[in-house]
Amino acid sequence: MHLASAMAGVGFGNAGVHLCHGLSYSISGLNREYRATNYPQEKKLIPHGLSVCITSPAVFAATAASSPERHAEIAELLGGKPVRKEDAGKVLPEVLLEYLHDLDVPDGLGALGYSDDDIPALVAGALPQKRVLGISPIDATAEPLLRSMLTP
Repeated sequence: MHLASAMAGVGFGNAGVHLCHGLSYSISGLNREYRATNYPQEKKLIPHGLSVCITSPAVFAATAASSPERHAEIAELLGGKPVRKEDAGKVLPEVLLEYLHDLDVPDGLGALGYSDDDIPALVAGALPQKRVLGISPIDATAEPLLRSMLTP
């Protein structure tokens, strides 16, 4: 696990992380009720990894138009089937959702206890993450993006 963590850190440091990571802080920090499976149940907790991955389908659907070739390549590598670049924004989120379902990850922000009323606070909580949001190929502060994450 230490080696895997180190390798991930090298990858993140070179490739950069943006929306999924930047949005994760307010998702974890504003948690009111969710208790993560396989964690002590006396504490409300949305682990960082969960708060990052749960947004990935919506984020990559939104960013696909910025680099359809890269998104199609990722979808192809993860899904094992050829993907046309014009289909990347649809296929990559579907492939990611399959992985998330296979791993029993909750379905969207609604499954973590968030509702439409929480979107302004989630956006406000993400805004200070300029280091990671600033490298996003799209406007990361738009409420419609977070609204799309409420359900898978």
